[in-house]
Amino acid sequence: MREVSIKTEYIALGQFLKLADVIDTGGMAKAFLAEVPIRVNGELDNRRGRKLYPGDEVAIDGFGRYQVVSR
Repeated sequence: MREVSIKTEYIALGQFLKLADVIDTGGMAKAFLAEVPIRVNGELDNRRGRKLYPGDEVAIDGFGRYQVVSR
């Protein structure tokens, strides 16, 4: 599982995808979320504004599993 470090209290799922190098730009988030199944803490979620906090686990089909950690 890959760790993605944030320096704020939380990060939006759309921003997380860019920070984790899953997408190249924030503008790609909406289309990516519409096409690729993503599970946050085991539950399917495709809301780009979904808040992720340290300790949350994100599983992206075809990309792997990630853990949000505080910097």
